[in-house]
Amino acid sequence: MKILDKLRSFFEPSDDAPRWKRFLPYVVLGILTVALLVGVNWGWTYTNSSEFCGTACHTMPPEYSTYQVSPHARIQCVECHIGRDVISQQFLRKAGDLRHVYLNITQDFEYPIKATRMRPSEDVCETCHYPEKFSDDSLREIVNYGLDEENTLQKIILIMKTGGGTSREGLGYGIHWHVENQVDFYATDFDQQDIPYIRVVDEDGEMKEFFDITSDFDAGDIVEDELIRMDCIACHNRITHNIPKPEEIVSLAMNNNLIPTDLPFAAKQAVEALYVLDEDKDVGLEQLASFAEYYEENYPEIYQERSEEINAVVEVLRVAYNQYVFPDQEYFWDTYSNNLGHKEDAGCFRCHDGQHFTSELETIRLECNICHSIPVVMNEGDLVTYIELASGPEPESHTDPIWISIHGRISNSSCEACHDVGSLDLSVQGAIEKPQVEDSFCGNEACHGSDWSFIGFGEPIVQEVLETQIEKYIIDTPEVGEGDTVTYENTISFYFEQKCVACHNSSLSSGGLDLSSYETALDGVVAGDVDSSVIVERQTMDSDHYGQLSEEEVEILIQWIADGGLEK
Repeated sequence: MKILDKLRSFFEPSDDAPRWKRFLPYVVLGILTVALLVGVNWGWTYTNSSEFCGTACHTMPPEYSTYQVSPHARIQCVECHIGRDVISQQFLRKAGDLRHVYLNITQDFEYPIKATRMRPSEDVCETCHYPEKFSDDSLREIVNYGLDEENTLQKIILIMKTGGGTSREGLGYGIHWHVENQVDFYATDFDQQDIPYIRVVDEDGEMKEFFDITSDFDAGDIVEDELIRMDCIACHNRITHNIPKPEEIVSLAMNNNLIPTDLPFAAKQAVEALYVLDEDKDVGLEQLASFAEYYEENYPEIYQERSEEINAVVEVLRVAYNQYVFPDQEYFWDTYSNNLGHKEDAGCFRCHDGQHFTSELETIRLECNICHSIPVVMNEGDLVTYIELASGPEPESHTDPIWISIHGRISNSSCEACHDVGSLDLSVQGAIEKPQVEDSFCGNEACHGSDWSFIGFGEPIVQEVLETQIEKYIIDTPEVGEGDTVTYENTISFYFEQKCVACHNSSLSSGGLDLSSYETALDGVVAGDVDSSVIVERQTMDSDHYGQLSEEEVEILIQWIADGGLEK
């Protein structure tokens, strides 16, 4: 009671009290108010900090660890998980997550943890990243060290076609076409790895529906509210909490001189050591000493000379293991799928897998150079790398959505006009085996040196559909024997169809020449006069030509003109 009386007399001084005594309560109240506001602001700011999110919650160490080495390491966690908004909205969203406090107390979390209430990308990603901005192409270099004794270095070079752009720019192209256009999909699993249905709506409102013909998905199962609009997170789902595979970690460490590249089987032993997991993290960290033990047992002389260097590698591996492996939370190398790419996980091939078709049997285009250039392998010792960038018009076949699915079966001599076909025998059509892996366009190691397990070319039902589409592209060029009469109809038209009409047709007519019919072809041919015929002049020049005939075909063309350029 005495304390209350003293407080009352302090805040309610008598009228005859000194002025300073009557003024003091207001000063104290002001200080307390400021202190309260500062304290609340500090508390709000601190509980919004990444340090608080990552260390105060016992479930967050894996996410915090990967966050700290991510491209978003300077972005606060709450900017993505709560979003930028007025403080009242942020407070309500934060209050709605009090369930996490309850789960923390009861330890009732289900591992591995998966985010269920992410803010939409337009409220998160697009506050910094502007998808309507057109983005130039950019060069990428992917470094790999082989698991052989020499740790053979290999680099894959490609150009990423990020694209984007506004409606004025044609709704862009390249990778960001997917977010500049309306693309909706239906996933049967939480991680969105199984996508049997995709719907694309163009700017005129025309809709195309694609179904995975290898699945038993029924269109009647589609619930409109369950459709997912493709956005940034549909592909960049692990951008801040990525778990690189051991192969990637080791290659990066070797490229940064953290693991000696001249140590026999260094890449192989490091990768294998990282893949050995244990339910006890401390035990797993100790097991990484197997890297040093391998050299002590198998290369004792090397170990004796370089033991300090080898043991330093063990510490590098432990840093990586400690960064990405959390057994108590079921957080391992392959716990989460990464949709950015299509090699280790399905990623792009969830939709671009060659087995999603419309009712009219149109498929989703599966062509490598829609999103990036054809990858080029640069092996150790190569001084120069050449990347093919198409600058001329593509043949009609190349723009067909099924082109990649069938290109090996319809290849012919026309391919040589633009590409280095290596040892591939183009005189035999219909071959479906992979070309020999070699230093050529058709023997590209980055393409044919891998088994693409996420695409459905080999599915019987897909093959049945492709069989109905292939016939339109197979051109059986007739053979010309000694003494045979060559005419436009029986021979020359086949040459033009294979190699010329992609550029020289009624709509394009490059160089003012249309070779799609006999009548228009005569503009480039002077019957009986080979030297005055523009076609012969162009085909016999030293400079490159987009649709170059073979030497044998040029001879037959000359023979046809010399004999009068007969139509039939």
